[in-house]
Amino acid sequence: MIRSFRGLVLAILAVLAMPVMGQKAASRVSGLEIYNLTQQYVNLAPHRYVGSADHARAEEFIKSQFAPEIAKGTFETDSFAPLTPIGQVAMRNYIVRYPGKKDGIIVLATHYETNYPLKDINFVGANDGACTTALLIEIGHYLRAHPPEGFSVWLVFDDGEEAIKDWSDSDSLYGTRHLAAKWSKDGTILKIKAFLLADMVGDKDLNIDHDQNSTPWLLTMLSAAAKNTGHTASVFRNETAVNDDHLPFKQRNVPVLDIIDIDYGPHTSQTPDGYHHTAQDTMDKISAKSLQVSADLFLEMIRLINLRG
Repeated sequence: MIRSFRGLVLAILAVLAMPVMGQKAASRVSGLEIYNLTQQYVNLAPHRYVGSADHARAEEFIKSQFAPEIAKGTFETDSFAPLTPIGQVAMRNYIVRYPGKKDGIIVLATHYETNYPLKDINFVGANDGACTTALLIEIGHYLRAHPPEGFSVWLVFDDGEEAIKDWSDSDSLYGTRHLAAKWSKDGTILKIKAFLLADMVGDKDLNIDHDQNSTPWLLTMLSAAAKNTGHTASVFRNETAVNDDHLPFKQRNVPVLDIIDIDYGPHTSQTPDGYHHTAQDTMDKISAKSLQVSADLFLEMIRLINLRG
């Protein structure tokens, strides 16, 4: 009996000594590095609406971060030219593949451009597109050094998420609508275990929405991921139903999760929607702390999806 009790104690101590996923995640990808990279991106390409010189600079910035993947042939430029309210517009998605050891794909996606209708104001989209682009780049840097042990992880930097004129089913989500259709045609979509979208995750007052347009089991998993990483206070304060880049994949029965905090900044008579889609969406409104929370959640989601199989 004493011997068994001693064995039990030793087993418990061994478990307690094991690294917790949340602790490991916090040291894997740095929120400060994501913040600094966001600043570089905004400085280089502040007004990234499609067709602009800054949009071209944004594309070059993304490509510069993945030179090893370009050399290996695991970086793809997906060019397309949809018809928009201003005519046919050249757009590009960028896809970075990190092969895993299991058959299946986890997709992490974000849009990288800024809102076209706001091109005439000083809109830089620090939270809306810039910080999530930096987040995925830093996750890519991590995966380069630590290739996936489970499912393959694909990063998607999609173009044309924003409406060109007025948001509608036909004037929005150009990049992901194109990609979902393309992957449906070639069979890739059948291999996707989950499509995880990053959008507006840098808000200093971060609280990820419980998005009704996301797949229920992935929402449950996000709650578990938050608990595992010590970030329960940063999720599910608000319930929303966001029209975002995950919808074209949801419509094709892919499990989807929008990791987004749409409630961004104070709601006043001057800014009824907070800082969202205003010139106040600037670097001082986001934080390295919030970006750390977001990085931890994404890495833990990858781990949990692999455990689920």
